[in-house]
Amino acid sequence: MPSNERVRILVVDDEEIVRESLAGWLDKDGYSVEQAADGPSALTRIRDHGFSILITDLKMPGMDGLTLQAEARKVQPALAVVIMTAFATVDTAVTAMKQGAFDYLVKPFDPEELSMMMQKIVAQQELVRENAVLRRALKKEHQLHDLASKAPVMQAVFELARTAAHANSTILILGESGAGKEVLARAIHAESPRADGPFVEVSCAALTESLLESELFGHEKGSFTGATARRKGKFEAAHKGTLFLDEVGDIGPKLQLDLLRVLEERRFQRIGGNETVEVDVRIVAATNKDLPRAVAAGTFREDLFYRLNVIPIRLPPLRERREDIPLLVDHFIERLSAELGREIEGVSAEAMNALMAQPWPGNVRELRNVLERGAVVARGPMIELVDLGLSPPTGPAPGGPRPATASFPDESLDDVERRQIAAVLAHTGFNVSQSARVLGVDRVTLYNKMRKYGLRRDGEDEPGATPVR
Repeated sequence: MPSNERVRILVVDDEEIVRESLAGWLDKDGYSVEQAADGPSALTRIRDHGFSILITDLKMPGMDGLTLQAEARKVQPALAVVIMTAFATVDTAVTAMKQGAFDYLVKPFDPEELSMMMQKIVAQQELVRENAVLRRALKKEHQLHDLASKAPVMQAVFELARTAAHANSTILILGESGAGKEVLARAIHAESPRADGPFVEVSCAALTESLLESELFGHEKGSFTGATARRKGKFEAAHKGTLFLDEVGDIGPKLQLDLLRVLEERRFQRIGGNETVEVDVRIVAATNKDLPRAVAAGTFREDLFYRLNVIPIRLPPLRERREDIPLLVDHFIERLSAELGREIEGVSAEAMNALMAQPWPGNVRELRNVLERGAVVARGPMIELVDLGLSPPTGPAPGGPRPATASFPDESLDDVERRQIAAVLAHTGFNVSQSARVLGVDRVTLYNKMRKYGLRRDGEDEPGATPVR
């Protein structure tokens, strides 16, 4: 327990005799006490100095106690507020408690009651601090930089990643879309001796083969139409650092051969150039494809697969580690609170049950997007089930068989998917990046789905295209 002199209390009352009496009693108990005669001056003191406890009269000219409580907690959300009131306005004091006050005192009150209440508040605040310290320690134990998990299968991933980070070998991260492959790649870089060097990412699925070749190796001036100046590629940009090749399973045959040569020799020539460029780069690649099957089918070079697959790390999907969902929810809520600039305490029990019951085809990325939606639309400090846009969980507990849904008995899965994508595109004003985030997929996947279902912005004139309205 801290000494009382470390506990700062602000007493606010327009009657000087009440302020002086309270301050005198609290001072005898060893607290550090300041006084204010009205709400505005109290707010100034709170903004300038900060306090552990605010004791304020309910009825004051100008700004009353309820208004002061609301404004003070905007400045200092964890401030404990005690309302002083006459017996005739106890109902209003109860309203103040519903709005976040710790307790109320009915005038006239005796010093012993005041002392006991202060001790109770101080003890609770200390418990909250201790819990926060324990939660931070627990999170640190279950984290690898921005990855959070307490599942044994993920702890094994963390251990392998930490070990592999200190070698210079190529790492191949295998996992579904949204499982956190890029986050793991960044964690490996941060754990490695190359942490002070650059981390450079290339999405191999987002570019055509010719553009990707230029992106990776750079080009000389005049090497092709539009090449108005020499441009260094990502390999050079990642010198002394880490190059992350995301969705490496999507690269074409020619580039597979070029990549193999660079991995073997650590040297290359820019497009249209004769100069040999040597680089010191650590390669971390990732894919959601079954590369052994692609090798068997002849669409991926076997020698390149073995070059990439030196240290394979499989990142399990979220459905295989549902025990991580509460931890991830806390992790994302903390970040969203900071990003959105508002206090979000967590999710309701009903909302958590729904989160635990979801199949999460988009994995951790989808979970994060659902929570962001909930945080944006929530009206209070808690995210409720309705805020998430999810159906309430039904049937057996998470992990058991899931009941079949009969929401759209006359529609195929393609029909349902097309309608969902069209609705999201319409909602975002056809912003593909934003729509991909909401749907929990990458932009390339969304573009492919749009082509598959013929989805185009209303007014675009492409044969077979269905306008999105």
